[in-house]
Amino acid sequence: MRGFWKLLLVQAKLYLREPIATFFTIFYAPMMLLLFGAIYGNEPSPFFGGRGTMDIAVPSYIGLIIVTVGLISLPIGTAAARERGVLRRFRATPLHPLAYILSDIASYLLMTVIGVLLLILTGRVVFHIRFEGNILSVLAGFLLGTTAFFALGYLIAGLAPTARSAQTVGMILAFIMMFISGATIPLEVLPAKVRAISQYIPLTHVVTLMRGLWFGDSWGQHWKEVAVLVGCLLVGGALAVKTFRWE
Repeated sequence: MRGFWKLLLVQAKLYLREPIATFFTIFYAPMMLLLFGAIYGNEPSPFFGGRGTMDIAVPSYIGLIIVTVGLISLPIGTAAARERGVLRRFRATPLHPLAYILSDIASYLLMTVIGVLLLILTGRVVFHIRFEGNILSVLAGFLLGTTAFFALGYLIAGLAPTARSAQTVGMILAFIMMFISGATIPLEVLPAKVRAISQYIPLTHVVTLMRGLWFGDSWGQHWKEVAVLVGCLLVGGALAVKTFRWE
């Protein structure tokens, strides 16, 4: 366990040394919230069922952080570590390979949590956002969405021959998802055809689940979102295990 905690600390420090990754994981979503909050405010609107724009934006932007870490930071970091021979050297140490994998997952999860906490704090302090759900339920939904996207991220890293190709694939997928899933622009604003297409995108189900749980919906009301995300986690995780390469 001591090796695990040391690895986690090292990997977290390495993550924070990357200014682009740190910005998009920790500061991008709160910055977007401040920007759009200054434009739209958070007055209750019938368009959002009596809730304000920022009330809706905070749980949606959680999906923004998840996709940024899962499909951009994680694949690039993993593929780059393999390309530089870091993974090969880790495998040659007495430390069990599982310790590296778990510490790697934990470090990305830690960064995601920090980004989400800063987002929620910004929304609460600046816009007095409302929360009507159960904290444990929201946490469970967050962990499901995050691990599902981590599985997809490791799959991209395993399939990509280089860090550059992992970056290209990850960024294309992430930015497409960001803008047609409701993570950036509310689903209510999107045209009907775009909303229909968005149902085939995993991030849409993260956003819908987080918004629902945030405002007190039961898990039974979101069985479809849960089924899609569990499927991404199981299938993506199984394929990621098969495609993972140490060198």
